[in-house]
Amino acid sequence: MNIADDFVICRCEEVTYKELLHTANTYNCSTRELKLRTRAGMGFCGGRTCRCALESFISSREQTQQPLKHQPPVRPITFDLLGDRT
Repeated sequence: MNIADDFVICRCEEVTYKELLHTANTYNCSTRELKLRTRAGMGFCGGRTCRCALESFISSREQTQQPLKHQPPVRPITFDLLGDRT
């Protein structure tokens, strides 16, 4: 990948390409471990905006790619709406 180090991969958790690269090199992470260590893809959007970039980063480093597990909500709602239920 030819990306600047300060390029933000995950906007929700503010994870940069440099952080992903550092974590992957330091810990020799699996796909799941990289996601857990950096929290990339675990923000408010549930990985909807960054999952493709994460999978591309991982596939560029590994021979066998383990797909990222994601469980997006059916429809995102705010905590304010949840609080109104009695």
